Amino acid sequence: MLLCAAVCCALVLSACAGQKPQTASTTDTASVPAATADQAAFDPYAEDNRYDIPKSMFEKHSDVDYGTLQKDVTYYSTVAGDDKQVNVLLPAGYDENAVYPVLYVVHGFGGDHNSHIDTDSYLTLLYGNMLHDGLTVPMVLVGVDMYTDQRADKDSKTDEELRFIYDKLIDEIRTDLMPFIETTYPVSTDRVDTAVGGVSEGGAKSLCIGFKWLDDFGWIGSFAPDTGVIPTEYFKGTFWNTPYMQEFPQPTAGNTPRYLYMAVGSEDPWNIDCTLYYRDVLNGMGVKNRTDYVDGYGHDSDFWGQCYYNYLTKLFR
Repeated sequence: MLLCAAVCCALVLSACAGQKPQTASTTDTASVPAATADQAAFDPYAEDNRYDIPKSMFEKHSDVDYGTLQKDVTYYSTVAGDDKQVNVLLPAGYDENAVYPVLYVVHGFGGDHNSHIDTDSYLTLLYGNMLHDGLTVPMVLVGVDMYTDQRADKDSKTDEELRFIYDKLIDEIRTDLMPFIETTYPVSTDRVDTAVGGVSEGGAKSLCIGFKWLDDFGWIGSFAPDTGVIPTEYFKGTFWNTPYMQEFPQPTAGNTPRYLYMAVGSEDPWNIDCTLYYRDVLNGMGVKNRTDYVDGYGHDSDFWGQCYYNYLTKLFR
């Protein structure tokens, strides 16, 4: 495991009775150019993250409106050369005459667009509960499918083939999916109203998407991201190690991420080293980020839920 950089500070989080045992979080930030006027109104980096969110936030309650889920919405992907599907969650009180920010949610390896945004899924319930309690803002959530190839051949693909098919999402999301969402739903096209978030392999893809399309995404969430974003020493000699880009593009004052949030659990069996390596590289570039190393969590939906709670409290404020 990599040692925390000198800029780290330890945050000891108090756990509530009956909730997950006390956790510790290590946060890293680096200096960036002065914030623009729209960024100065709210500083997401000034708000502490917490990892003791109770189970009730991920459960269905009779007095909560969880919005409208549109399942298996089909659009044509020129990159895949075939139809693709997404799930679209419209917030409670949805008004087609309003304009909403949008969060693109990317699943982990082997998942699909149903993995996080689905009927009574943990993220659908979490978002509805948070919106009901005034802990987040109305937005459109899009459950993305990373598989970007001929759908009829999907079941025959090896893991190695899937890894590189998933890479094609990085272009496809900007070329095909975003134009479809922006013309079908009343969502903003401003980068400060556009976010991407993902876990594991989807966390790696979220970093790639956010940094390749800095002019289009203002918010990047990457939770226990896999190797394969930039060159690393981890999993060398395997397809996991093949980098998508040789280095992170250097943001400018005009397209620096509004909020860049990464996290990994201390019990994660795969992605501690690469997550902290991405942090160190970004710190070396002077790219501000919030990176938490959290005691007691592994590589699973319990951790993803905690991360998305923190992300949703910051997004679009």
